[in-house]
Amino acid sequence: MKVAIIMGSNSDWPILETAEKTLKDFGVEVEVVVASAHRTPDVVHEFAAGARERGVEVIIAAAGAAAHLGGVIAAYTTVPVIGIPINATPLGGMDALLSFVQMPSGIPVATMAINGAKNAALFAVQILAVKYPELADKLAANRLQMREEVKAKGEKLAKLRAESK
Repeated sequence: MKVAIIMGSNSDWPILETAEKTLKDFGVEVEVVVASAHRTPDVVHEFAAGARERGVEVIIAAAGAAAHLGGVIAAYTTVPVIGIPINATPLGGMDALLSFVQMPSGIPVATMAINGAKNAALFAVQILAVKYPELADKLAANRLQMREEVKAKGEKLAKLRAESK
């Protein structure tokens, strides 16, 4: 099981670290690459065209501005691509969001929220879980853990409120 994370700039890494950590927590191998669709198009082409042969089963592509890294990658591979628009401009990431979600028919890119690295990683795990049943079990356990954490937080708040009366 392998997911590639590609970003247009190393300045995106503080956001994408969460995706790598989440994937590793699920036992997924991670390949990380910095390449720009516009400044290093040959590197992006080579990365995308060779992804399947390197064992990559899902690609997470993150870019700010209207860089369209995810769309360029999707044009060169049939490996599923998940886009993360990055808030990197005065437009607050809306330019990146629109470049990801407005893909032409026939070349899909699943798109997460602006800076949505954790959800991108979890969605990649869900895609992989179709093939790897152990990931489905880990996802179910993760959901149960989240449910218990929310319940505990609610109980803690109720206790604090009761004590303050």
